[in-house]
Amino acid sequence: MKFKSGFVTIIGRPNVGKSTLMNQVIGEKIAIMSDKPQTTRNKIQSIYTKDHFQIIFLDTPGLHKPKNKLGEFMVKSAQQTLNEVDVILFVIDDTANMGPGDTYILEMLKTVKTPVILVINKIDKISPDDFERLYHIFADQGIFKEIIGISALQDKNINKLIEKIVDLLPEGPQYFPADMITDQPERVIVGEIIREKLLHYLHEEVPHGVAVEVTVMRKREEQDIVDINATIYCEKKSHKGIIIGKNGRKLKGIGKSAREDIERLLGSKVFLELWVKVKEDWRDNESTLSYLGYK
Repeated sequence: MKFKSGFVTIIGRPNVGKSTLMNQVIGEKIAIMSDKPQTTRNKIQSIYTKDHFQIIFLDTPGLHKPKNKLGEFMVKSAQQTLNEVDVILFVIDDTANMGPGDTYILEMLKTVKTPVILVINKIDKISPDDFERLYHIFADQGIFKEIIGISALQDKNINKLIEKIVDLLPEGPQYFPADMITDQPERVIVGEIIREKLLHYLHEEVPHGVAVEVTVMRKREEQDIVDINATIYCEKKSHKGIIIGKNGRKLKGIGKSAREDIERLLGSKVFLELWVKVKEDWRDNESTLSYLGYK
């Protein structure tokens, strides 16, 4: 059997389960998950390898109408991948209507030559009648090579989806070692885990106004302990108070939850210190965005 390999981008409106899908396929937490939209900010690359194929997944930021320079970066990042990959997965969810966000993406997909698979996620929450109606609405667009229903959270039809992806991949080399599951440095994943916990603990506008920089990450000599220092940037003094919480309780909760996930990732004990700094309007400051890796 000849070896197949290729790049697959996962696109869709914010919060349809793109990161959940990628994590389920890889079997590890690579992309952060949250019930808040626009969680993913960068193209997260993860690698799935079997005996006769290798798929490199790009989990892109959700396509949305940008409100600031960070939003513009996120949308541009997602759009750029469409003509650079071998297969596009367009993920929608159980919302049984085609909204303006879906229409916007469909119009974009009509201009690309890359084969597209429509993935209807969260089928555990949708009736057979609604699924069939949704299927026909999108099938009538005439742009999809395949349409498949899945539940990323419940691992339903994921293997079937993988088979359909492999069918569309070209013959090619193994780009990465078989045991490698992401090209992201551990430091980047650690920063994303901390940001995920901020998203879970915070409300309203504050989560979108935070960024995380891991400033120190080193293993103690002759000890199974990793020291990590990270700075949380927020846009307003009032946000700093919200993040820290009364008597520092909220920041302690964020730190404890993040440390547990980081220890699982690294397989070591972790000593985590978090600091909160105000950097006003950083989402509209190009030099700050570049410094924080959004470039």
